[in-house]
Amino acid sequence: MPPEKNNQDLPAVPKLSQTLGPSFILLGLALGSGEIIMWPYLVANWGLGIIWGAMLGITFQFVLNTEIMRYTLFSGESVFMGFRRLSRLWPAWFVISTLVPWGLPGFSSAASQIISRLLGLNIHTSVAAFLLLLAGVLLTAGRTVYKTLERWQKTVILISVPFFLGLVIIFTRGSDWLELLAGLAGRGDGWWFLPQTIPVAAFLGAFVYSGAGGNLNFAQSYYIKEKGFGMGKFTPKITSLFAKDKKLVPLEGHPFRLTDQNMSRWKEWWRLVNLEHGIVFWLLGFLTIVLLATLSRALVYGQGSVQGLDFLYQEASVVGQALGVGAGVLFLVVVALALYSTQIIVLESASRIISENLLLIRHRTGQKVNASLAFYGALWAQILFGIIVLSFGLKEPRLLLTMAAVLNAFAMTVAFPLMLFLNRRFLPRKLQPHLLKTLIILAAFLFLLYFSVVTVLNLV
Repeated sequence: MPPEKNNQDLPAVPKLSQTLGPSFILLGLALGSGEIIMWPYLVANWGLGIIWGAMLGITFQFVLNTEIMRYTLFSGESVFMGFRRLSRLWPAWFVISTLVPWGLPGFSSAASQIISRLLGLNIHTSVAAFLLLLAGVLLTAGRTVYKTLERWQKTVILISVPFFLGLVIIFTRGSDWLELLAGLAGRGDGWWFLPQTIPVAAFLGAFVYSGAGGNLNFAQSYYIKEKGFGMGKFTPKITSLFAKDKKLVPLEGHPFRLTDQNMSRWKEWWRLVNLEHGIVFWLLGFLTIVLLATLSRALVYGQGSVQGLDFLYQEASVVGQALGVGAGVLFLVVVALALYSTQIIVLESASRIISENLLLIRHRTGQKVNASLAFYGALWAQILFGIIVLSFGLKEPRLLLTMAAVLNAFAMTVAFPLMLFLNRRFLPRKLQPHLLKTLIILAAFLFLLYFSVVTVLNLV
């Protein structure tokens, strides 16, 4: 059953300038995966004719994320509490489908490979393990996890996006942008939509990482609660492990009363979250994909097949030759910073999801839990898991990222119809998604299902 106690009013809507923040975190997940590695890698090998997939991928995830926010704005609780109301089996699914793909340390491995190369030392595994431990320290030390993460991610974006924009202005030509326009319509060099030689798993991975990817889209439910959006204003935040004000908190939320004033405020809240997420996640995210993919096309396309992170080193070499060695080094430093930022966000978001769902497996109505302690337990367990993976020699960054992305594709295939069902089951009819949203969600489900099945058949 949905939460029953609804004697509170929906809070007043703040200004847009006061709400920018939650979507920056999900944008950070896309920045280090789809935007810096997956799409530029594909473009380096096959050109810009595939960029339509990035536009479709981030659009689908924008719709999914707004539906996630819809539930939390109304109920004040995470969507996972809602899924638990549907079935006791869903928490176990989310623990497994989050831990397995996101436990693979692809981002720290990619950052460590770049750092090791810059230092001229063969210390890839050691640096990757150190970066995981450092991420744990950073997330544990802040007074509240959300504020630490938001400040960090805004700083990284303010550094990286203008830097990449400057390189794009310097190196791209009119022909690159014409090819981009054709690619948005699915036209490549002698083919439409997908070249025959492209690995379906690589395309699916890039498609999934056009946004947050997999179950981490659901973390938007936490971030709007932490920011105080809608009924999330009345729910507690995850504090530092060392904070003095730790206390047991309920996982259930409480919806607002369906009064005329609250319905009027709901419309304002709905416009606000769509605008904030549209500007930060969709627009800024897609522009960054376009900039980095077009830069990859201008710098390294046509130089033969590239593997792993070789295209990044080739890009850095071209930048260094044109602007000086320091510029090439700075390029790799900014890339490593963005990748490491993504690893921090992955650990934080996945830990929230894993810890809450572990608590929900045996949850009783009205029970209060130590959410902060559960979060940090999941965080350090993930870090240990990542170090174990690295110690077994699984450290090639793009392989790890592609493996994780394919696994996340299956999770996302489930996420779209499940989120639609949740909102139609528990939200008042006036607040449910309209027909167009429903059709887009079903289209996303069918698209992911098709490419997931094709990927599996190609592996058999």
